Amino acid sequence: MKLSQYKFNLPPDLIAKYPEPNRDESRLMVLHRDQGKIVHKQFKDIINYFDDQDIMVFNDTKVFPARLYGNKEKTGAEIEVFLLRELNREQRLWDVLVDPARKIRIGNKLYFGEDDVLVAEVIDNTTSRGRTLRFLYDGDYDDFKKTLFDLGETPLPKFIDRPVEPEDRERFQTIFAKNEGAVAAPTAGMHFSRELLKRLEIKGVDFAYVTLHVGLGNFRTVDVEDLTKHKMDSERIIIGNEAVNKVNAAKESRRNVCAVGTTVMRTLESSVSTTGHLKPFDGWTNKFIFPPYEFSVPNRMISNFHLPYSTLLMMVSAFAGYDQLMDAYKVAIKEKYRFGTYGDAMLIL
Repeated sequence: MKLSQYKFNLPPDLIAKYPEPNRDESRLMVLHRDQGKIVHKQFKDIINYFDDQDIMVFNDTKVFPARLYGNKEKTGAEIEVFLLRELNREQRLWDVLVDPARKIRIGNKLYFGEDDVLVAEVIDNTTSRGRTLRFLYDGDYDDFKKTLFDLGETPLPKFIDRPVEPEDRERFQTIFAKNEGAVAAPTAGMHFSRELLKRLEIKGVDFAYVTLHVGLGNFRTVDVEDLTKHKMDSERIIIGNEAVNKVNAAKESRRNVCAVGTTVMRTLESSVSTTGHLKPFDGWTNKFIFPPYEFSVPNRMISNFHLPYSTLLMMVSAFAGYDQLMDAYKVAIKEKYRFGTYGDAMLIL
């Protein structure tokens, strides 16, 4: 597959700037792969496609307020700092991206908040934009973390072209978010409300939780035409025994296993035994899924509508079938489905 095969014309007004008022009332396109049939529903109707002992696998990662604005020492120039991951808790070391990067060198100090409540020193260059910062803070770790996150802003992707609002802190998050560490939300999971989860539970649908701490690699542009040459950024994943046992039991009893989102799909497919069963795992994955690809674990998938050229689109096309998915996206544009993080959803059967 080539990068150019993932070009399509997406009208800018179809990129959702805000979520639907109610999580489970976004639109849902249902794609039947075996018949090539498309049905238009509301997300809460998803309950009609699942039965007793089917299993949905969710990503329980929690987004933290990763975007900070500070000033450089002496010049006072405004600097955007995007927190990527904590490297060392005791030394307050963080991996970050800085913008504009050309102005930031090792040894520079950056100041954040009123009265410069937080100061950081640049101690390493990791990439052209990446830096390692040491935050200089006298209080204990909990105080430091609270100060850091109070200064941080919800890290909406840049294609949501509007200022961040207070409501985003709750809505750019799933309701089952638990394990902090993501800088982007697992978007397919954001359509589930407490009421919908309860109704699914009453129907007998089982839930399993895995963790993938979503990084900025999701939004990194692919800059090679030959997709085999693209390298994904590594992301931390955790698959516990409980999820493994539930998923494998469902597979053995021929029940449906649904990956809720591309992050779950990547997590599940990153730890598979030779017999096609899920294995426990705690580590990193840089798995890049694109056609042709043989899926081992899930037989169903929920996904948002993704932007042109994105690795997320490539993965979904591997699951749905390239031609079927691109045809479905043409229908989505014609029917004015909403794209992106806060957009509508697709169920692939």
